[in-house]
Amino acid sequence: MLPTPFDPTERFAYHLDAQDELAPFRQQFVIDDPDLVYLLGNSLGRLPVAAASHIHQLVHEQWGKRLIRGWNEGWFTQPNELGAKIARLIGAQPDEVIVADSTSVNLFKLALAAVQAQRGRTTILTDDLNFPSDLYILNSVAHLGGPDHRLQIIRSEDEIVGPAEQIAAALNEQTALLSLSATVFKSSYTYDMAALTAQAHEQGALLLWDLSHAAGSIPLELNSIGADLAVGCTYKYLCGGPGSPAFIYVRRELQEKLNNPISGWIGQNNPFAFGLHYEPASGIQRFLTGTPTMLSLIPLAAGLDLLLEAGMDRVRAKSVQQTEYLIYLWRQFLEPLGVTLKSPLNPAWRGSHIAFGHPEGLRISLALKELMNVLPDFRQPDNLRFAAAPLFNSYHDIYQAVIRLHNVIDQGLYRQYPTELPAVT
Repeated sequence: MLPTPFDPTERFAYHLDAQDELAPFRQQFVIDDPDLVYLLGNSLGRLPVAAASHIHQLVHEQWGKRLIRGWNEGWFTQPNELGAKIARLIGAQPDEVIVADSTSVNLFKLALAAVQAQRGRTTILTDDLNFPSDLYILNSVAHLGGPDHRLQIIRSEDEIVGPAEQIAAALNEQTALLSLSATVFKSSYTYDMAALTAQAHEQGALLLWDLSHAAGSIPLELNSIGADLAVGCTYKYLCGGPGSPAFIYVRRELQEKLNNPISGWIGQNNPFAFGLHYEPASGIQRFLTGTPTMLSLIPLAAGLDLLLEAGMDRVRAKSVQQTEYLIYLWRQFLEPLGVTLKSPLNPAWRGSHIAFGHPEGLRISLALKELMNVLPDFRQPDNLRFAAAPLFNSYHDIYQAVIRLHNVIDQGLYRQYPTELPAVT
C-alpha cells in the first residue's frame, strides 16, 4: 500500500518511483520525449522496444527474404501462439483464445453465434455504459435474430456505476445473451464478473464479456468464474500497436456447439483443400475467418511478454496505487477548481483509468495537449480520462499531469481553444 499520510509534493512522487519494483519496465518502452506525460494507455499503449525489432525482423528477414515460405515457418500459427499468451493473462486455457480480426467483428461473431444457439430465447441484454460500437453490433444481431428478437438496454443511474442489480433482475427465461464491458470505457467501473456470470447461468443465458479495458489492466480468471465468451482489443494495455488485431475467448465446452457466422476460409477444417462446401474447423480455430494480418500480429508478442514477465498481480497492485494517488492529488489540486470525479472511489470497482468531469473538458484537453505536453483523452459530454499503465507510467507522470491540469484551469488557458470536437478525441 501507499505510505500515509500522502504528500502533495513532487518529492513524494519521486519517492514512490524509487520504491516501485516495476519501474525498470519503463525502460522497455520507446519514450521519445521525456517531458511528455502520456496517460493514454487505455486507448493506445506505448511502443515496446522489442516490438520495433520484431517488425524489422518480419519485414527484412521473413517477408524480404523468405517471402511466401514464411507461412510455413511460423506465420500461420501466430493467431494460436499469441492467443495462448493472452490466455495466461486472462485466466483461460491456451486452446480457448485466438487472435483475429477486430473487436467489433469478433463481438458480432460470438453474439450472433450465441443467439443462434439459444433457440426460443429472444432477448439480448446489455447496459448503457457499454461501448457504443458494442451496442450498434448487438442491435444488428437482434435484427438478424428475427422479428421477435430485441435488445434491452439497462440504464445506469449515475452514468458511473454499472446497474448490476437491475441487470440481475432483468435476466429471465427469455434472455439469450447478456453482453457487457467488464471495465466501462468512460468511468472505469468494473463489474463483479463472477457474480454476473453465475446469475446469467442461473437463468440459462450465455454471457459475452468485452475485455478491451480490462485485459492487461486487471487480473482476470475466466475459467474459474465459468465465463462463456469474451472478446477484447490488443492495442490498449496489451501494447499491440495501432489497429492491432483483437482476440476471441470461447469456453472449451462451447466451441463445438457454436457456429462462426462469418465462415471464412481460415476457419475451414481444411482451408487448402479449397472445397466448395464449408466444414468448420474443430475447437477455437473455427472462429477464424480471413487471412492473419502478419504486420500487426508479430509486434503484439512484445507487449504480452512484458506483461507476463511482470505478472498481473504486480501490475494490478501498482495500478491500484497509482489510481489512488491520482485521486488523492485530485482532492488536493483539482476538486477545489470544480473538477468532479467520475470513477468509483473504491479501487475494487474500477480499472486502471480515472475519469474527471468539467464543463470545459474538451477545451481543457486541447490545452493540455498543445500547451502542457500532456496526453489524456476526452469523451463527451465532459469526461477527461487519465490511464495509469503500470509498465510505463511513473508516479511522477501522474503528479505532473495533475499539476499541469491545475494550471490550465486555474489560469484559464483553455479559453483560447474552440468548442468544436476534433476528428479524433
